Amino acid sequence: MNAGEFVESQAPRRAGQRPPGPIVRRTLPTEPSVRASASLFVAEAERQGLRAGRRMLFVGPEPAAAHVAEALGVRPGEPVLARRKLLLADDVPVRVATSFFRLDLFEGTPLGDPGFVRPSLQAGIEALGHRFGHAEEYLIARPPTAPEAETLLLDAGEWVVQIVRTGYAAGGTPIHTLETICAASRHVFPVTQVTGADEF
Repeated sequence: MNAGEFVESQAPRRAGQRPPGPIVRRTLPTEPSVRASASLFVAEAERQGLRAGRRMLFVGPEPAAAHVAEALGVRPGEPVLARRKLLLADDVPVRVATSFFRLDLFEGTPLGDPGFVRPSLQAGIEALGHRFGHAEEYLIARPPTAPEAETLLLDAGEWVVQIVRTGYAAGGTPIHTLETICAASRHVFPVTQVTGADEF
């Protein structure tokens, strides 16, 4: 299974039969207390009174798409390590989240093992000697690809919001790119003011 084939097997549904979608909040930028949790999504959903679920869809190398390659500082098509999961709120699929890592830094490490990293992905990265310095995050609204629409159970005409967040080591090396594909109709995106700023 690769980047374009992350559809889970599920019962067929009739046209127009979209599951009722809870509205999930995704704060931009991510609040530090949430970012430091074992699972960003689980922490967000539970704070909103939603039942969170996670299913790992794929762990392994795959060719880097152009935007992932640019974020990680590798050539387009160069293999990178991908960790892809489906996120559900009240049993409704709301996001597909994929972590990407450079193979020259993470090949052969526990991050390539199947299943979830315990106690958290960030702890797993730091256990390998990497320390985060800063992150950059951007958001794009667009129509879904066919696999995204099928995985998220989207009806025709629905859009997704793609959030790409790259974390850099203290020295500036990109060490983790997280791409989150959100069902737009099932999300709201609060934008927070930078602490200490006197203008918004």
